[in-house]
Amino acid sequence: MRIRKKSWARPELSACPYYISEPEALRGHWMERFGEKRPIHLDLGCGKCVFLAEAAEQHRTVNYVGIDLSYDILGVGRRNIQSAFGETQPDNVLLCYYNIEKLQRIFAPGEGIERLYINFCNPWPAAKHHKRRLTHTRQLEAYLPLLENGGEIWFKTDNDDLYLATKRYFSEAGLEIFFDTQDLHGAHDPENILTEHEILFTAQGIKTKALRARKA
Repeated sequence: MRIRKKSWARPELSACPYYISEPEALRGHWMERFGEKRPIHLDLGCGKCVFLAEAAEQHRTVNYVGIDLSYDILGVGRRNIQSAFGETQPDNVLLCYYNIEKLQRIFAPGEGIERLYINFCNPWPAAKHHKRRLTHTRQLEAYLPLLENGGEIWFKTDNDDLYLATKRYFSEAGLEIFFDTQDLHGAHDPENILTEHEILFTAQGIKTKALRARKA
């Protein structure tokens, strides 16, 4: 989903105390940057941060890192986070612009990463592009060394093919699936927090598929 160019996005991000302009410099030191030792959850492709803002506001005992490859989207995300926290500056959120395929350049094993969220990522429907999927086995094998033992990957999509393929990718990567539904809202899961895409698709009658898997 494209977003219009926002001339204010980069200046606002530059002035934001929880925006990280050089994330590679924090590799191995994210917990120090947060200043509070808490579990770290990564939102890969955080988009407009509708999900991240709600999650961080609800769960103050978790440190969240939102990563996206669009300054314009991150600018909107920053505003949504600030709206959720009001006049308080969140101390459990960091945002950064970065290519998720190079995640190991900004995070090191043993940093306390306990969960990854992959919500409504690009399904890359053409077979020649499947390796670009954020849930592809190749990508999962890059994430796994960063996850703590017992760490989890939470995935949501509206795309049937990506949902079925991701079940296979999880299995190939040695992940244990402990939650699986083709109708997340019908499951009435109290832990579910809506994303911007989820709100849009649900209004159109499109069901959300979800998987949650654990590193052995």
